[in-house]
Amino acid sequence: MSPIAYGIPVALEQWVLTLAAAAIALVIVEALFYVGVRVVRSAAKRSAVAVTVTQAARAPAHWVFRLVALNIVWQEAPEGLVGHAAVQRWTGLLLIAVVTWLAVRCVNGASRAIIASHPATMADNLAARRLHTQTRAIAKTVVVLIVLVGVAMMLMTFPAVRQIGASLLASAGIVGIVAGFAARPVLGNMIAGLQIGITQPIRLDDVVIVQGEWGVIEEITGAYVVVRVWDQRRLVVPLQWWIENPFQNWTRTSSELIGTVFLWTDYRLPLAPLREALQAACRATPLWDGRLAMLQVVEGGERAMQLRCLVTAADASKAWDLRCHVREWLIDFIQREHPQYLPRLRAELAPQSPADQLHGAPMPGDQPVGTSLAGDGTVGAPPPA
Repeated sequence: MSPIAYGIPVALEQWVLTLAAAAIALVIVEALFYVGVRVVRSAAKRSAVAVTVTQAARAPAHWVFRLVALNIVWQEAPEGLVGHAAVQRWTGLLLIAVVTWLAVRCVNGASRAIIASHPATMADNLAARRLHTQTRAIAKTVVVLIVLVGVAMMLMTFPAVRQIGASLLASAGIVGIVAGFAARPVLGNMIAGLQIGITQPIRLDDVVIVQGEWGVIEEITGAYVVVRVWDQRRLVVPLQWWIENPFQNWTRTSSELIGTVFLWTDYRLPLAPLREALQAACRATPLWDGRLAMLQVVEGGERAMQLRCLVTAADASKAWDLRCHVREWLIDFIQREHPQYLPRLRAELAPQSPADQLHGAPMPGDQPVGTSLAGDGTVGAPPPA
């Protein structure tokens, strides 16, 4: 008989023996994995972080053990086995992919556990928000790096890709410059995300003013930051922008703020009753945190003086509501108690020249219809009919 006729049964027999060894290896792996899960659970139950990480890593770790066992079996298979090289290569690719999956799940599980162990629902959540921002930014950067390394390792298993890589390295001058310019936005955002995670110019739930918009940091991704504007719009800002441009952060070190209220009043308004009214307005609302309530004259114009009220609140939202409350309270107080001291428009009537009198202009003593002269020179309303 021909050698081909003898070769086919031999190849089949070798494959049957190899697959049987693979099945036995998988059975052993399942038994070992079952025992290992029990041991790891009992060891990790004392730490919330360890419990979350083990739960996230269970499925990919299971596949890693299976593929490692298969790779060991393929390495011990007889040389010259038909299709052995292709099967071994694809199993190796799957092993790299699953290891990448395992690393990503471990990083995400650890970040979720750290965030869950430091809730940001309390009133003074500055430290928790700082930790949340740092954990998420660093975790997303690490995940991107893990995926890039995993894809690169998978591609390098193909000889054609290795040859292309060698030729690119040989002429890396121009190609490197072009690749650098092409990848600048991606790499810039990645580096900016790492900088934000470490230095933390912004954190989740920080109150910021960006491009003239007042909003709250709602989400920090690997490429951009989502700012929830006060009217429920969303402002999407690239990560790199936060590193290269100035912005206002109202909760950088503390959420406490000083709010300002400006009023224009007549110069004759007594300030002592208005200061008492300011204290009463602050004491009447829980928005005031009790730190500061001050009234000052900050400007004197030609027609009125400008008053500035300084009031304090625990956060930006309360500060805004407190400013509106104080403004309404003081305006109502002036209208009710001192309406005559609201801002007035004064006019001075000078004596007329003889030429104006000859042309029929009214004398200073004349009173035009529809106007009245107050004792202080103010122009009043028309007299009643």
